[in-house]
Amino acid sequence: MFDSLTQKLDGLLKNLRGKGVLTEQNIDEALKEVRLALLSADVHFSVVKSFVDRVRVKAVGAEGMKSLTPGLQVVKIVHAELTDLMGKKGTGIPLASKPPTVVMVVGLQGAGKTTTAGKLAKLYRAKEKKVLLVAADLQRPAAVAQLQTHAEALRVSIVLPEGETDPTAVVRRGLARGKVEDVDLIIIDTAGRLQIDERLMAELAQMKADVAPHEILLVADAMTGQVAVDVARAFHERLGLTGVILTKTEGDARGGALLSIREMTGAPVKFLGTGEKLDALEVFHPDRMASRILGMGDALSLIELAEESVTREEATRLHEKIRSDRFTLDDFRAQMKQMKGLGGIEKMLDMIPGLGRMKSQIDAGQVEREVKHVEAILSSMTPRERDTPEVINGSRRLRISKGSGTSVQEVNRLLKQFQGAKKMMKQMATGKRIDWGKIGVMR
Repeated sequence: MFDSLTQKLDGLLKNLRGKGVLTEQNIDEALKEVRLALLSADVHFSVVKSFVDRVRVKAVGAEGMKSLTPGLQVVKIVHAELTDLMGKKGTGIPLASKPPTVVMVVGLQGAGKTTTAGKLAKLYRAKEKKVLLVAADLQRPAAVAQLQTHAEALRVSIVLPEGETDPTAVVRRGLARGKVEDVDLIIIDTAGRLQIDERLMAELAQMKADVAPHEILLVADAMTGQVAVDVARAFHERLGLTGVILTKTEGDARGGALLSIREMTGAPVKFLGTGEKLDALEVFHPDRMASRILGMGDALSLIELAEESVTREEATRLHEKIRSDRFTLDDFRAQMKQMKGLGGIEKMLDMIPGLGRMKSQIDAGQVEREVKHVEAILSSMTPRERDTPEVINGSRRLRISKGSGTSVQEVNRLLKQFQGAKKMMKQMATGKRIDWGKIGVMR
């Protein structure tokens, strides 16, 4: 997401950072390119105009040109304005002080509404919250079956229709059950349509009046660009949305909807759907996204992902194994699996400050293929070989290569890389200076 925009803005702002003195002409020329970059990213033209105007006012004023580092100051201004444009701070779903918190999930068919309801359930169940799903989409039987499948997979409670023709009746049963069972969060999956119509809006408005939910979250398809913004505006005018969940963001290379939606509707983006699996949902943080757009990375999100994948006890145990030189190929394989759980090489590059621009220089597909080769090699080893790789002689290497469908050279390279990584990690864990010459070539 935002790959093209990031590349364009990175080049422009890098040029500004290199100037010791800025003039209004410098700024106007740069902002003209910023405007074109935003328009090419499918950001609404009125949003682009107001954004560029705000940046210019601050950049040519005391805040910008009179700064000791004017180029850096302009970057700071652009970052702040991007953050404000998208909503300042991420909130997720603030849970009510008196449970349960009631959330209506609304949207058109095809945007991923029912799957998103399941994703929300998984996200808050992982936070040790008691969740109840309510299947209130009586128009599409498949939606009820799908939500039931999600509930069973997540081991959360669900309220299903019992012959009702009025979805609000199902929701009332859900609210009553949620109070009896001391549920923290009730997620209501409502009906959708292929397009906005009066019948849909009337049904949702009536449900809102009867239920008085704490949150009304619209699920919108990011890949539809400004159509998603128009849909959000229509729902917000009728229902008063508290937030938007953008789905399919992993396939949206431009990101125009994300940058336009709050300015055009007043409803902030609260979550991003980044894939089809139930764990592919992220709380949206505008300040972090602004940093990623400007090529500054997103270290906080990377740390959070890592913390979700590794417990403190596991991290401590691994640290001790590295310090005492007991790090094995089994540990190496476990680390590879955890890194894969962070979302792949491209996502990690986006989050590591300064490395986002390297994506164009890296063949992510080739990296993934090499990772699969490494996994195959490790799986072809015996437990003893992974625990003490020193026993892997020539005949064992030949057997491992045949079993993994790789070459002996690839097996040799993996063993060499493992020994180099092991030395480097031990030196880092013990606070010693890393001697790169002794570690060897790492590829």
